[in-house]
Amino acid sequence: MAILVVGSVALDTIETPFGLKREVLGGSATYFSLAGRFFHPVRIVAVAGKDMSKEKLFLLRKRNIDLEGLEIKKGRTFRWWGRYGNDFNHRQTIKLELNVFEKFSPRLAYPYNRTPFVFLANIDPVLQKKILGQIRGRRFVGSDTIDHWIRNKPDDLLLLLKKTDVFFINNSEAELFSQRSNIYQAARWLAGKGPEVVVIKKGEQGALMFCGNRFFSCPAFPVKEVVDPTGAGDAFAGGFMGYIASYKRVYEREFRRAVVCGTVMGSFAVESFGPQRLLDLNFLEIKKRINFFKKLINF
Repeated sequence: MAILVVGSVALDTIETPFGLKREVLGGSATYFSLAGRFFHPVRIVAVAGKDMSKEKLFLLRKRNIDLEGLEIKKGRTFRWWGRYGNDFNHRQTIKLELNVFEKFSPRLAYPYNRTPFVFLANIDPVLQKKILGQIRGRRFVGSDTIDHWIRNKPDDLLLLLKKTDVFFINNSEAELFSQRSNIYQAARWLAGKGPEVVVIKKGEQGALMFCGNRFFSCPAFPVKEVVDPTGAGDAFAGGFMGYIASYKRVYEREFRRAVVCGTVMGSFAVESFGPQRLLDLNFLEIKKRINFFKKLINF
């Protein structure tokens, strides 16, 4: 068994107070898979242009990430250029080039269309639903979104939520989608639309999980120095989904632990430009950070 992640593989140019890095490996599927692989095998469904170097893709293959579902098409790879100031909770998009990702609409073949665990990254909810319809025997589905789809395709997003087990969304997006300024009310509203679990990511304030009429609030891990927050949310989802996929039966306790694993993986992601920290990471470091985190939040 494996986790199937459907999202983007991109080339990111990132500016932060710590410097500028051009065309580093990025994309939601990249960050998710690099985090999730420590807990469960991951398969990627995405598209890249012929300008994507074999060296960059080898970084993923070397870490046993299945790239058979990564389609290489004639044209340029999806590119994003973002700038962060001193407040890492806000970023400015300088340039966005969808390129081959603009017409991304995969048809899943075996064994991808038999993958029990599925994560649909923040792409068009119509496409998310279309992809989900190709997968038989799925056990657990996670999905993510962004404010663009909330504003432009809310009805399609609501249809997707009916087929979603865990929904990932950030604080401001949850309030926008639910039209509620209280985050607890927003979480309840979202859970009422279908998902068994709603995870609201709050950046440096941690994460909030709503499950079975119960809330679990998890603080952020105290990172000494945030270099680049790009991909932290996808790394969070990778840690969460990877942990859940390692269990045959999952109860609220496992969901709480999955939030902690997601928080820890997100904390590693922000420590370097692009996914470099996740590329260099080993499981012993993850285990140590989880154990430290347990002591940190215990009282």
